[in-house]
Amino acid sequence: MCGITGFFDFTHNSNQSVLTKMTDALIHRGPDDSGTELIKTDRALLGLGHRRLSIIDLSAEGKQPMTSASGRYVICFNGEIYNFQDIRAELEHIGTAPRWRGHSDTEVLLAAVEHWGLQQALQKSVGMFALALWDKKEQTLSLARDRMGEKPLYYGWQGKTFLFGSELKALREHPVWQGNIDRGALCLYMRHGYIPAPYSIYQGISKLTQGTILRIGINNGQNQQLRPKPYWSLLDVVRSGVENPFPGDGQEAVDELERLLLGAVARQMISDAPLGAFLSGGYDSSLIVALMQAQSTQPVKTFSIGFHEQKYNEAPHAKAVAEHLGTDHTELYVTSKQAMEVITKLPQLYDEPFADSSQIPTFLLAKMTREHVTVALSGDGGDELMRGYSRYNQTKTIWEKLKPIPKGVRRTIGKSLKAVPAPVWDASLFWAETMLRPYVASGPVSYQINKGAGAFLQPDFYTLYRSLMSIWDEPGKVVKDGQEPKTLFDSIGRNRLFQDLDRGMLYLDSMTYLPDDILVKVDRAAMGVSLETRIPLLDHNVIEFIWSLPNNFRWQNGISKWALRQVLYKYVPRNILDRPKKGFAIPINDWVRDPLKDWAGDSLSREKLKKQNLFQTNIVEQAWEDHLNGNTRSCLWPVLMTEGVSSNSNFTL
Repeated sequence: MCGITGFFDFTHNSNQSVLTKMTDALIHRGPDDSGTELIKTDRALLGLGHRRLSIIDLSAEGKQPMTSASGRYVICFNGEIYNFQDIRAELEHIGTAPRWRGHSDTEVLLAAVEHWGLQQALQKSVGMFALALWDKKEQTLSLARDRMGEKPLYYGWQGKTFLFGSELKALREHPVWQGNIDRGALCLYMRHGYIPAPYSIYQGISKLTQGTILRIGINNGQNQQLRPKPYWSLLDVVRSGVENPFPGDGQEAVDELERLLLGAVARQMISDAPLGAFLSGGYDSSLIVALMQAQSTQPVKTFSIGFHEQKYNEAPHAKAVAEHLGTDHTELYVTSKQAMEVITKLPQLYDEPFADSSQIPTFLLAKMTREHVTVALSGDGGDELMRGYSRYNQTKTIWEKLKPIPKGVRRTIGKSLKAVPAPVWDASLFWAETMLRPYVASGPVSYQINKGAGAFLQPDFYTLYRSLMSIWDEPGKVVKDGQEPKTLFDSIGRNRLFQDLDRGMLYLDSMTYLPDDILVKVDRAAMGVSLETRIPLLDHNVIEFIWSLPNNFRWQNGISKWALRQVLYKYVPRNILDRPKKGFAIPINDWVRDPLKDWAGDSLSREKLKKQNLFQTNIVEQAWEDHLNGNTRSCLWPVLMTEGVSSNSNFTL
């Protein structure tokens, strides 16, 4: 696990000092070593920078940037190739292996690229990664990202210089950095609480989409169209699963899932550095730990975090699982004061606005874990793969009630509901809060009604799903000069594959919420303390199998994650596991109203909002007033997490 960065400068104005600053901005991702290389050509100057967190091959032979045996390729690599030993053996078997200098996965990947080319080498690889590869013969720079987007990679033109890096803070160190706010991306952030790929908060800077390769030739310079091309596509996986479904029965599906997961966990336990696992006590993390312990001769080191507020505390459940499996368990109970102290660190960790408040306990868990190990396995991905969220059923229930109503009638009802002033709803229809509570987030009666009205206005199921999951349902009205760009939500309904609504929701979340919220949260929190995280459920062999399963192997008789649970029940008794899902939450709305009130009030003051010049001041002020009056407004956290964002500025609090 490392950090990579660099530039492709067609003005030749960059230099070693700039490259060093960009590289050192990522020291938290790789505190063990650093390396840089400047490559001069007639047309451009290429800079490659690498910060190293030593996991596989701790020796100097794993140092990067690394040149291939023939001298043709130079690579900066962040991540892990879990099956590198198999690829190495295959290269040796066919007689094309070089004389190995060490035993790092990066050296094996370079040899695979020399033999098969980059695309085929990545298709053979099982792993998580982001990389930059220079081909001296073809004079091309290639960027690539893993299949599900576990590792981040930003890129874009700033004038005549192409910048790239694991995090935005590296790009900001280059003198050509402009940093102009993309207000369309800001609209997406206000809706989702994160900025979906390929957008970033800055104009001209994109996130490389998962499973793609971006190539830049030296001849066309800054006139090139930047069009990533997929080497692996989740859409193709979904289509294949529909056309070639798993033919076996439930028990056969459970057995095959167990076999694949055991293999994925075993591969991800390979490390030359100390290794452990996050354990929340939920199904997904418990399964990963159970499969680790089943393949380990020593107690697996597990880590959980607890809160004194019982509503949010899952530490006792994690402890029960740990005791049953016999792990070496460590838990940390944190106070609200400790959690709130993290807030000032968030901009440095996340680089652009990010409003999933579980980022706070995630950071605290990572920080505690790093005191004991360098690598931690995580159970993320299970909800998106195996239909674990309650919102899937809730959205389908609402749609079943709305769909029979003609669109014109639905729109009339929705507009009529929105036309009533909020104070009227709050004063006269308090009962509506109870009626709508199961379907929408907390808030005053008028907020509940407005959310329901928004549901009536949606033309199809997938825009309804987006609306119900939105923090601000009309972000273009909140962001000054904001116009929300089209996303996957606007086009998915036209694909016949997704007439199956369950399939469509899982695909949407796997392409948006998972890579751009969950994986961003975990990567930045963990790498902020130099901890590598690995996610066995996102092994593409596991993903491809799960997508071949019929829906009833995910959801059966009111039970979510059916097949996954059956695997887990072989290792941990049901009575330890079966309980309502809590999630990794903190009482952020209560904190904003009480201990964080002064900070929030200052951040949301008219003076600050006008200086920031991003939002319609009156709308934000009304939300703050509602919140102080006891009508919880979850929509305030995204606004608070943009403090310090303005045109031509870095993101700071």
